[in-house]
Amino acid sequence: MKRVLVVDDDDIILEVAQMSLEAVGGWEVITASSGAEAVATARAEVPDAIVMDVMMPEMDGPTACRLLAADELTRDIPIVLLTAKVQQSEQRQWASLPVAGVLAKPFDPMRLAGQVAELVGWSLT
Repeated sequence: MKRVLVVDDDDIILEVAQMSLEAVGGWEVITASSGAEAVATARAEVPDAIVMDVMMPEMDGPTACRLLAADELTRDIPIVLLTAKVQQSEQRQWASLPVAGVLAKPFDPMRLAGQVAELVGWSLT
């Protein structure tokens, strides 16, 4: 079973994403509510993928992505960013990050697992 770390500072989004990925994807989901917690949890749990919010207080998603990519233990974990900033000019800034892709918020809970699977190269069967 795939294990996915979901990171968001909004408890409702965290809960919806967790339920969606567990119910639709059939994955085990662990959660974190900040970039710093995401880095620590990823090091401790070494999930198969990470779905992370871009805008979070203290440490944002892009900073956490760079730290994870620089760490030998976590560098190969695919990261999918979630963001409400979906304009092309905003998307360009994510292009230089070590991520598998970017998904728009709000997301469709019934499609989230399929979108994540497609970006990280997994099958949903």
